[in-house]
Amino acid sequence: MIQNDFLLYLIGFAAAAAASFAFSPLFRIIAVRFNVMDHPNTSVKTHRESTPYLGGCAIALGFILSLICTRFLSTHPIGSLLPIQGIFLGGGLILILGLVDDTVAGGLSFKEKFAIQFFASAVLIVYGIQINFIQPRWLAWIVTVVWVTGVMNAINIIDIMDGLAGGISMIVALAFLFISLPTEQIYVNITSACLAGSVAGFLPVNLSSKRKMFMGDTGSLFIGFVLAALSLGTQYTGTHNAAIIAPILILGVPLYDTFFVMLIRYRKGISPFLGSRDHFALRLEKMGFTRPQIVFMAVGASLCLGFAAWLTTRIWFWYAVALYAVIFTLSWFIGIWLARVNIEK
Repeated sequence: MIQNDFLLYLIGFAAAAAASFAFSPLFRIIAVRFNVMDHPNTSVKTHRESTPYLGGCAIALGFILSLICTRFLSTHPIGSLLPIQGIFLGGGLILILGLVDDTVAGGLSFKEKFAIQFFASAVLIVYGIQINFIQPRWLAWIVTVVWVTGVMNAINIIDIMDGLAGGISMIVALAFLFISLPTEQIYVNITSACLAGSVAGFLPVNLSSKRKMFMGDTGSLFIGFVLAALSLGTQYTGTHNAAIIAPILILGVPLYDTFFVMLIRYRKGISPFLGSRDHFALRLEKMGFTRPQIVFMAVGASLCLGFAAWLTTRIWFWYAVALYAVIFTLSWFIGIWLARVNIEK
């Protein structure tokens, strides 16, 4: 048994990274063998060669094994770790959803996906993982389901470039770990460390030029589900109520891209549930930035937003409000700047 929590988090991160990295080649072989490949056969695809995409299975397996390991190494009461069961059960449903969508020809309709995502979100509520500052309770349940579903799909939407979704997700998970230290619910800290490690172990495979693999919907939806659960387990308002917006900042990059793309699609008169090339990353590429530069900028922005979120939980109320105003104003003008890029040419 390990008494030192920081050592426990470090072990969870390292074990998850090692397991994810070790299992990635195995799932790549399985993907190639059973033709679970992402073929660039539509105009919205951004890669040029058919690529295996069962990386999400390696991420999920590394996460689950490391979480089980740290659970048994922890000296904390079982009750404090009970919400992890809810993450396991709900995450399992999302993992199956992603696998079916990745492997079945034509995938699932967005209505079918939403139905399963709503049910998985409800599982979290059963285990006490929900928004607590909204009354009445039934309204809090509805907002929780909408939030969890939105975060899942936000991570899925930004998975359009090697290292983009993975790099941002790792930063977001670490942000939830550090913003919750030292007194938050222990399950948040352990789960954050394990998720960050499992994504870190997959990134070298995702960024490889010869043995590349995508995480697929299996990975992006699963990661999004866990991140959404983590965002609901942290107390942000110990200093003042303005800090309640902190999780929106932490998840700022994927949420920003989601709303940006939906707005652009609405202006074009097309369904927000249809794929398009309107993402901020592809617009930056159209402007001449290389993909490594775009990923670096996006991960850097996520890191800055994570720090800003942590800062808002520590500073005076009106300083936090001013910081929010600066961030949202800057985001607005960046959106106007990006929207001017003609992505169709």
